Amino acid sequence: MAKRDYYEVLGVSKSASEQDIKQAYRKLALKYHPDRNKGDKESEEKFKEATEAYEVLRDPKKRAAYDKFGHEGVSGFDGFGRGAYQDFSDIFGDFDFADIFEGFFGSAFGSRGRTKRARRGADIQYDLSITLEEAASGTEVQIKVPRNEVCETCQGSGSKAGTKPAVCPVCNGSGQVRQTQGFFSITQTCYKCKGEGKIISSPCTSCGGTGLKLHKRTITVKIPGGVESGSRLKITGEGEHGPNGGAGGDLYVVIHVKKHPVFERHGNDIISLIDVSFPMVCLGGEIEVPTINGGHAKMKIPPGTENGQVFRLKGNGIPFLGSYGRGDQLVKINIKVPRKLTPRQKELLKEFSTLDGEEVGHGGKEFY
Repeated sequence: MAKRDYYEVLGVSKSASEQDIKQAYRKLALKYHPDRNKGDKESEEKFKEATEAYEVLRDPKKRAAYDKFGHEGVSGFDGFGRGAYQDFSDIFGDFDFADIFEGFFGSAFGSRGRTKRARRGADIQYDLSITLEEAASGTEVQIKVPRNEVCETCQGSGSKAGTKPAVCPVCNGSGQVRQTQGFFSITQTCYKCKGEGKIISSPCTSCGGTGLKLHKRTITVKIPGGVESGSRLKITGEGEHGPNGGAGGDLYVVIHVKKHPVFERHGNDIISLIDVSFPMVCLGGEIEVPTINGGHAKMKIPPGTENGQVFRLKGNGIPFLGSYGRGDQLVKINIKVPRKLTPRQKELLKEFSTLDGEEVGHGGKEFY
């Protein structure tokens, strides 16, 4: 069976740099290595093929001969000679061995094998309820957030006063132990100190040796105008403190806007239902409409306005979050029908209906 082109095997172009060739081979070696694909003959053959191609293309002289004469130019080269295994350190030397073994064997190695002496603190979520007016105008509130902070008693060391953590005798403070497996060195979390690099023989009584203690911290939150229910505000570094001096996590404030008795929000527009008298919709006039900012706006009611008709007050809605402009206020008309009438009012309405060609108030129960 004819050999495939070496550049094709590695998936690189003929103008590929030495670094490109190395990275391409590294990727294939991780994918098809026999230790990761035990019993898989196809993967084993692909690994051999990739290694042979790399051994030729990594060497400038062999590569030049291959480019000029093809496979015949390097026919004396044994793709699985000494270099194939001796130079793995050259291939993987500039990479973290933990990363490589995480790719080979999963998370059993890899990230768990790194030191845990300084870790980032956890993020916190805080649910905050605000009014629709506050969501529209923006506001500033103070919240009390429970979070783990550096223990004041031991200053985060985890040790009882007058004592200090001892350096782990197994890993000598590195938090890791290295074992040799074949031609690889495997780095794992130290079993003695659990990756901390230190042993606490006399733990702090305030924090139990964790170096962290629960506190309620008052934090000022600035809420921009235009937020809506479900909006998340990120406050960097205001989450829980990191163990052993690690960076703090973040605080996420989730906004919940309360239901309003007058206004209903639709996107950046607000809708309000306004009661208008029967004479007003018949004859027309001017009314004052409450607005979301706490004031009132004058609005004209044209003669003949119908029940349910909607009028638009431009720019009286919710601001666009992080941008300019506002939505509108949509005013829906509700004709208010009086439930009780004076004798004079009844007389005038009967006269009005007669002029309109109708007769009311006879033959049935009056609903006034």
